[in-house]
Amino acid sequence: PGLAAAVAGRLFADAGAAVAGDRLDRDTPLAQYLNLDKDEAGKDALARADLIVIEGRPSELRAVGRDPAALRALNPMAAIVTIAPFGQEGPRAEDPASDLTLLYASGIARLLTGQVDDLAEAPIRPVGEQSAFIGGLAAACAGMHAIGVKGAVVDVSIEEALATLAMTELANAGLGGKARSRKRVGDGNGATVTILPASDGYAAVSPREERQWAAWLEVMGSPGWGSDARFATKPDRVANWDALHVLMSEWSRRRGKQEIADAAQAAHVPSFPLREPHEQLTSRQLAERGFWRDATVAGRRVKAPGAPFGLVLASAEPRKLTPTRLPLSGVRVLDFSWVIAGPTATRYLAAMGAEVIKIEAPGRGDPGRDTGLHTVLGQAKRGIVLDLKKPEAVALARDLAARADVVFENFATGVMERLGLGGADLQARNPDLIYVSASGMGRIGPEAHSVAYGTLLQCYAGFAGLNRHPGIPPRVGFAWLDPMCGLMLAFIVAAALWRRARDGATARVDFSMTEAMLWTLAQPLLATQLGEKPRPQGNRSPHFAPHGAWRCAAGDEWISLAVTSEDEWRGLCSAIPALEPLAGWDLGQRQGRNAGIDGILAGWASRRSAVEAEDELRCARVPAAALKDAVDLVQDPHLQARGFWEAYGTGVLPGLPWRVSFGRAGGKAPGLGADTDSVLREVLRLPDDRIAALRAGGALG
Repeated sequence: PGLAAAVAGRLFADAGAAVAGDRLDRDTPLAQYLNLDKDEAGKDALARADLIVIEGRPSELRAVGRDPAALRALNPMAAIVTIAPFGQEGPRAEDPASDLTLLYASGIARLLTGQVDDLAEAPIRPVGEQSAFIGGLAAACAGMHAIGVKGAVVDVSIEEALATLAMTELANAGLGGKARSRKRVGDGNGATVTILPASDGYAAVSPREERQWAAWLEVMGSPGWGSDARFATKPDRVANWDALHVLMSEWSRRRGKQEIADAAQAAHVPSFPLREPHEQLTSRQLAERGFWRDATVAGRRVKAPGAPFGLVLASAEPRKLTPTRLPLSGVRVLDFSWVIAGPTATRYLAAMGAEVIKIEAPGRGDPGRDTGLHTVLGQAKRGIVLDLKKPEAVALARDLAARADVVFENFATGVMERLGLGGADLQARNPDLIYVSASGMGRIGPEAHSVAYGTLLQCYAGFAGLNRHPGIPPRVGFAWLDPMCGLMLAFIVAAALWRRARDGATARVDFSMTEAMLWTLAQPLLATQLGEKPRPQGNRSPHFAPHGAWRCAAGDEWISLAVTSEDEWRGLCSAIPALEPLAGWDLGQRQGRNAGIDGILAGWASRRSAVEAEDELRCARVPAAALKDAVDLVQDPHLQARGFWEAYGTGVLPGLPWRVSFGRAGGKAPGLGADTDSVLREVLRLPDDRIAALRAGGALG
């Protein structure tokens, strides 16, 4: 059993599946939590399973008789999902890895905390074994789609699952762009979203639009410097960011973090305090939504994260999916979502064969079109334009929903209901409809109407506050939460479709991005209740030593390594002559003399390139990885051998975070409104003159 496979099992159990399997043998609170509600599995359980999830490198799976061929002999029907650090095939399939080295190999460590002022600051891994959570989410998502496809095999690489969190960076590099420097330039995105010091911690605020900036100045008491020409427009604020941040900080330091956030939200400016894990346990919002579950962990009763999605099931007639090569062929999805989380989820649905009709507003359409993100996330979708300010366009949306299997939306709370496009309205007309509503805080509860963005919610959940080196103030970092939620949302849609096909139960999903983030932060949430207050640790580990990253000879090159066993320690000592006299040291001795070992490793790394250091350590069978950027990933022989990159014009685009035996749907992302006429003709059977009249009236933009 592995941690990522246990995460996948946890997600299936939280969605109501009967999960049986090998229990994690690690005696940690996180392992105990992941083992909850799971039964031991023998050969009989394997033979009866709909889905089998197994984790390990190819040789490890063969050694215990759990490789795909052996499992297929036991169960010819089940979908089989394998999880490994680098997948089951490719030049690095047998390489050892750890949470830290996978974050370096995937390029995410380079992006996690955003740009830095000093390149001597080592890139870090996120808190809470996140490589296992992302790998497990990818496995659960792909596995849920594969159920019912006879003989389906899914190969999940944790490295690839992590890499695809940074889809904008991958797409830019694949189409010939350069990787951004880690060194802060200008505002480092601060004029869009920033963290301010408060009297009792920190608050994050995002007055990214001019109207929000004007409102934010009023929240701060309309200071005299607010009319300074240096801050008049957003480009001005970017150019003079350091001076502006000092002025805002002088104001914020005199106020509490919740006071700042409450005042900003009252003015419709997105803002949240940076919460500590213990503060989540008394949240009124989470309590009203019933997020917590009582559990016994490490011999104590604790509040453990519950299901990361609100789910209401309703009765309807069973409706079987059409048997086909792709699992979602015949399923129609009406997609009102935009930016990252929703479009990521519906990209996976489209790849698995669903007909995804993306609805955009006239003008700019999805903001993802401005960044190139739509080029990737829009693949295999159909695009239409509806101006939902027009009653005729709303009527068209209702008619399309009446002929859809899934409606997906992530507008602000109340928007769809005011249009008559809420779940209750649409399901009354189409009882078979699955309605998915994604928002920052969920659609019910005292904070349901908070104005939120994914990066702010990372701060609110405690993720940003813990992802830093000790003594360094928190930074917002890149948009981790949105693509992670895309995996979780695609999973629950596939699960709802499977349930509807089996017994006719349709679903209404009330998805909270905050709860999804907290679900992946089980480790620090449990630790804070067990007397171990989580603190920023950078790349240190309480369980392994040495464990960290060291700067190499050139520029911003780094080598990460993690010694997780005595064999690996001896391998490291054999690779680095200065460590050879210490080969007999046990973990306690190494932890007690970390500074001396660090000094030896720093000197060794400083005389090599990161690639040279990685090669030497790989030969010694030590988990190690050079810090990658997106351009490195485009050129990576292992990813190329696995077919991760797919040809697109004169460049390449990243594929899915898994390989499947049954293929995937393809096709370029649609232009804005490119399929409006064809969708209205084919789905609603509208004649051309009616479409022309709707366009003339402005309903189609």
